[in-house]
Amino acid sequence: MKKPVRIGIVGCGVIAQYHAKALAGWTDAQIVAVADLREEAALRTAADFKVGKVYTDPHTLIADPEVDAVILALPANGRTELGIAAFRAGKHVLTEKPVAMNAQEVGLLMAAQGQRVGACCSSRHRFTETARIAAEFMASGALGKLRHLRCRALCSAAPAREKMPPIWSWSRKLNGGGVLMNWGCYDLDFFLGTVGWSLVPRQVMGSIHGVSPQFVSQLPPGSDAESHAIGFIMFDGNVTMAYERAEFYSGKDEAVWEISGAEGSLELALAPRDGPLLIHRHISMKGDLKEKVLWGGPDSWLDIHNGPVRDFVMAIRENRQPRTNLKQALVVAQISDAIYTSAATGKTVQIN
Repeated sequence: MKKPVRIGIVGCGVIAQYHAKALAGWTDAQIVAVADLREEAALRTAADFKVGKVYTDPHTLIADPEVDAVILALPANGRTELGIAAFRAGKHVLTEKPVAMNAQEVGLLMAAQGQRVGACCSSRHRFTETARIAAEFMASGALGKLRHLRCRALCSAAPAREKMPPIWSWSRKLNGGGVLMNWGCYDLDFFLGTVGWSLVPRQVMGSIHGVSPQFVSQLPPGSDAESHAIGFIMFDGNVTMAYERAEFYSGKDEAVWEISGAEGSLELALAPRDGPLLIHRHISMKGDLKEKVLWGGPDSWLDIHNGPVRDFVMAIRENRQPRTNLKQALVVAQISDAIYTSAATGKTVQIN
């Protein structure tokens, strides 16, 4: 029997607790060390999950010879330096989302990776039953030639939040951006992964908008990132994507994910919800609309939370690629960068 993969977790905030829970009691992996600049947070996590080693310097954890793999669960602005250090120390690396501040940083991670596994938590929503069935359906070619992908995911500002979101999620300095970095990586990973990472982006137009003045009081002081991102992406093969994601939206909630082809369309759901999660629609030869529910649920939040870290461990043990690797995460980052650049310049951005 193979020895368990020995894991070190850097960053002991909320998301690290989900990773630790996913690994707790699992024979394929063992958490052997945790690190956080806040010693009390590291000590608390170590006590909760019976971890023997506690560090306040993440570089010390990375240098520990008893650590095989590192999970980077800290804000994006600190991940790239530590990821490069971990790869150079011979460790496998799982990064939280977004994988880095921009595509250039993803490239630096790839350059340092070598033969080690580099995995990304932007894959989280592709571990549901919806995602599995959708990927198999798309691979079957049932929609014919792919034409268009559509995402319109809007989260209303009403009712007002009782709990203020963390500052990192609304800080360009800490996270590289706002809603596009926090949720766009999930949306793009979900779509691109569902179609087998077959799409190559070439041109992007985009715009971003800050939070409306009437909602500023619901955000932490110093918040400067966008709350509304819009993009139009042209891929090779004349395939397009219309993308829109917003938080603190001034209208009602809306959630649409759809893939259309020459012979039909597929309605998807990114996250668990009530009602059908996967619907295939096409027009029959008689001209009437045919609709079939491929999967009605339920999906599990447990799969979403456990998926990336368990897949990371098994990728190491089986010497295979994870659900989303760094090369694929680079494509997501290139699209996000292009939306920001287009928004700033008012021009179409080319992706080579």
